[in-house]
Amino acid sequence: MIANLIYWITQKKWLIIATTFGFFLYIIPTPQGLSINGYHTLIIVAVALILIVFEPVPLPAVAFFILFMQVIITDATPNEVASSFMSDAVFFIMGSLMLAVAIVKQGLDKRLALGIIRMTGNKTWRIVAGFTAISAILSSFIGEHTVAAMMMPVGLTLIRNTSKDPSKIIKLSSILLFSIAYGATIGSVGTPSGGGRNVIMLEYWSDFGIGHISYLTWMKYAYPMVILQIPFTVLILWWTFTPEKKTIDTGVRKLVIQVAKSGKMTGKQILSIFLFVLVFIGWIFFGEKIGLGFVALIGVFLYLIFGLVEWSDLNRSTNWGVILLFGATISIGLAMKKTGAAEWLAMGALNTLNSFFHNIDYSRAGIAVILTGVLSNILSSSATIAVVGPIVLNLGGDPVLYGFATAIASAFGYFTVVAAPACMIIYSSGMVKTKDFLRAGWKMGIMSVFMLFLVSFFWWPLLQ
Repeated sequence: MIANLIYWITQKKWLIIATTFGFFLYIIPTPQGLSINGYHTLIIVAVALILIVFEPVPLPAVAFFILFMQVIITDATPNEVASSFMSDAVFFIMGSLMLAVAIVKQGLDKRLALGIIRMTGNKTWRIVAGFTAISAILSSFIGEHTVAAMMMPVGLTLIRNTSKDPSKIIKLSSILLFSIAYGATIGSVGTPSGGGRNVIMLEYWSDFGIGHISYLTWMKYAYPMVILQIPFTVLILWWTFTPEKKTIDTGVRKLVIQVAKSGKMTGKQILSIFLFVLVFIGWIFFGEKIGLGFVALIGVFLYLIFGLVEWSDLNRSTNWGVILLFGATISIGLAMKKTGAAEWLAMGALNTLNSFFHNIDYSRAGIAVILTGVLSNILSSSATIAVVGPIVLNLGGDPVLYGFATAIASAFGYFTVVAAPACMIIYSSGMVKTKDFLRAGWKMGIMSVFMLFLVSFFWWPLLQ
């Protein structure tokens, strides 16, 4: 009995540390200027972050913790928490994962993987570079959610064909999946259609009377960041997850054989592509009107009624735990905004940074980038821009430049599973761990901040 208790304590030490830390925060006085509900919301966030990073319990359990603690220690009602949990963004993640299952069911992931391999060859570094570049360029136009959901089955196909034992190719699996996630993330700032955060900033510029920023103007300011970060992302991933195999001969050969054996494309495969194209068009033209999530669910509905995937396949292969965690993080993000916790954090960071930067322009830039980068790893990128955007635009100086800096920095969510939808999607594969995001994320964060400094210092003045 005692031995079992000691073993449990050893295995769950971070659970004990997190709950003890949370209880300590709960019993001390509420910080000045922060409402008690806002403070309790921040306690939930602090404990949840510890549980997410060190994972002493399954991540779906962390999702449950985030949800029920809002009802227990804040004044949120069960219905309020439930309504904040099931949003269009959650439907989008759920629908995207289900569409990925349908694509795999029809064998289209293998054909797409072979098409990419024919461009890159079988050297691992070239495949990683190809995955990163393709994900970045595609996500800049259609969003990181879509690209990650579309590319993950491609990466998983190569991984499974390379070895039947995942434990033998842990680093190879990590580098391929992270090249998709981080590629999609860095590309998402390239154009206004790359993510909801970009549209929110455009709306703020208009609402604040700053003016209209065209699609092309956005690309002139932001796209150099996408291009510059691609090669450095490849280098960072190679440094962090140097793969066990420098060439993927076995995986490529198996892939060629599998595609050859399947013969020409079947009618069902052609119909699957056609339906996915329809969903893709729907995301572009109708996503803002009826929601990206509902467009994805319409796509899943069409796949089901045409018999291209069975519900048993979706039920078995969809990672419901990831959906739960994504919804819970959106819920707590909305709670931070509603209770004033997010604004309190923002103003605290503003005051702190002002004491460090004597040059007011550097102070504003530091506030925009650091505050946004930190919050984007806690809230969703769109929620971060919604909270930080008005603060940054009221700092003075050039609101266009600070607005671009803020929008770009909101994509620096590399550190946690919940920081970006693309990270959540690759985590659903079960082949990467929460600590892997920290291992690569801090390097990506430093690189991205440095690149943003270079672009803002040398390139943006030329556009004025």
